[in-house]
Amino acid sequence: MKQILVALAVAVALFSCSSHAENAAAIESAKKATIDSMNNVNAIKKEVVDSMNALKSHRTHSRETAGTQYNNDGTPAVANSEATAPAPAKKKGWKSWSHTAKGAVVGAGAGAVTGAIVNKDRVKGAAIGTLIGAGVGAGTGAIVDHSKKKKAARQ
Repeated sequence: MKQILVALAVAVALFSCSSHAENAAAIESAKKATIDSMNNVNAIKKEVVDSMNALKSHRTHSRETAGTQYNNDGTPAVANSEATAPAPAKKKGWKSWSHTAKGAVVGAGAGAVTGAIVNKDRVKGAAIGTLIGAGVGAGTGAIVDHSKKKKAARQ
C-alpha cells in the first residue's frame, strides 16, 4: 500500500512540475507500462485456463481408468446413504475478488481522481488516470496473487 501511495505521489509531482512535452513523454511511458501490465494479466489468465484444462483432462482420464462411479458434478458417488460433510461456504462480495481485480478497481478510482485533479482538462485527465491506475493496480494485484500462490504452494 505504501508503494502505491509513493508511486501516486511521484506521478502527481511529475505531472504538476513538468512541461507539456515532458507530460507527453510521461503519458506515453505510463501507457506502455499499462499495456505491459495488461499483457501480464492476460498471460496469467492463460496460465490459469491451461492449468484448469489440464486438471479437467486429468480427472477425465482418472475416471476412465479407476472404475469409480461419479455424480454429474464430478464428485465421487457414495455407496452408503450417510450424509457427507457440507462444502465450505463460498466468499461473497468484495472478499471473493482476486487481488488483481481489487487492484484494478482501486487503481482506476485513484487514477481517475488524481488525473482529474492534475490535468486542466478534467475529463481527459480522469480518463488517462483511470487507464493508468487500473493497469498499475491490476499489475500490483497480480504480483500479490502470484506471491500468495507461491507461499501456499510452499506450505
